[in-house]
Amino acid sequence: MIRSALAIVAGVATLTAISFAIELVADPLLMRAFPESLPTRAAFAHNLPVTLFGFAYGVLSIAAGGYVTAWIARRAPLLHAAILGGVQILLTLWAMSAIGNHAPARNWIATLIITLPASLLGGWLFARRASELTTTRAT
Repeated sequence: MIRSALAIVAGVATLTAISFAIELVADPLLMRAFPESLPTRAAFAHNLPVTLFGFAYGVLSIAAGGYVTAWIARRAPLLHAAILGGVQILLTLWAMSAIGNHAPARNWIATLIITLPASLLGGWLFARRASELTTTRAT
């Protein structure tokens, strides 16, 4: 039980750290590269290429969180990744209610839709890798 809870917390920490690290680097670079289109950080939410980029690194971040969660939990990797996805959906709903004007509603809805599949992808990747390692060791 404690290992499961720690796995979920580690998954949330992983996806948050990766996401914030990418934003920390990418946001100033994008603003410098496209000053007319992206004069301020607020312009990001209404720019389609930047929004798609955000969804792409969001999927990668959440999948990494699912992978870490499955890796730490060890047993039932997909279940733990699904729980992480559910927790992240709840955190997204909380953020949406707290700072909903930060982005258009379509961005929040898309984030809610991609969260569980992305988390499960990470859990599946871990399970697949673990299965391959077990098969390799058995031969």
